Amino acid sequence: MDSQHLNPSSLKSRFTARFLRALIKINAQKPISSSSPREIFQRYRRIKVAADKSMAYSVRSRRTWSRATLWKLRSRSRRRLASSGRRSSIKTRTTTTTTATSTSTNHRAAIVEKTSHEKENKEDHVGLAVQAEELRELVPGGESMDLCNLLDETAHYIKCLTTQ
Repeated sequence: MDSQHLNPSSLKSRFTARFLRALIKINAQKPISSSSPREIFQRYRRIKVAADKSMAYSVRSRRTWSRATLWKLRSRSRRRLASSGRRSSIKTRTTTTTTATSTSTNHRAAIVEKTSHEKENKEDHVGLAVQAEELRELVPGGESMDLCNLLDETAHYIKCLTTQ
């Protein structure tokens, strides 16, 4: 048998124990009386939230993505406890792009005369920036990270998702 299965402090063991406790609570709350799509979806959401919460608690607050996930889950439950008639405002994220303006004609001429190799490098850099922004949207808490930390958090987040 693998030594990781015997280690109660391993990530997999911590996640499994928390997730099983959460599933027991879900099953004890209210058994499914019918198989209506609404009830099935509600049960699916409860199980998904339990899995996310178990995974984030298992990692503890050492990782940015786990802190962001826990904060999101806590704020979601606070909103539910608040008045049910009041809607929370949805924050829209705006992306800003910076453009360089050149005033000298020599600079403009130099830009026009770029070689195709330089243009390809710039396109690769822009493509990398777009991919990094997409990654920031996928990893919880990734909006405020630099690229190096984002890649580190992404690797750890993927590891935890595979555990799940």
